[in-house]
Amino acid sequence: KPILGLFTPGEHGSTFGGNPLAAAVARASLKVIREEKLAERSKQLGEYFLEQLSEIPSPHVKEVRGRGLLIGVELKPSAGGARRFCVALQEKGVLAKETHDNVIRFAPPLVIEKETIDWALPLIRDVLNMK
Repeated sequence: KPILGLFTPGEHGSTFGGNPLAAAVARASLKVIREEKLAERSKQLGEYFLEQLSEIPSPHVKEVRGRGLLIGVELKPSAGGARRFCVALQEKGVLAKETHDNVIRFAPPLVIEKETIDWALPLIRDVLNMK
């Protein structure tokens, strides 16, 4: 009983805490991640994507780094920032986000197929070599 009276109404709150629906969704999500081996796929496809991006010759790229499918392409200061590259990628149908002004962040879904990465690579290559 002393524990139950520790918090009084209005003292503590949580948007999603203790929500049975949110807990069920989380459990189902974890089950899908395990059954579809999404972590393993992320590692495998991420290594492939990272390797392919690293091989793109570009005067703008300082470094390509990442883990799994979360990959950052750091641009040299002379590139003029990542925003214009992300806009150009969007115009070609590839979504990426600029971070820290000079990094293009790729974060594709865990269910991405290798064929989709292969489709995007020439488009990324074109954008990384624009003036």
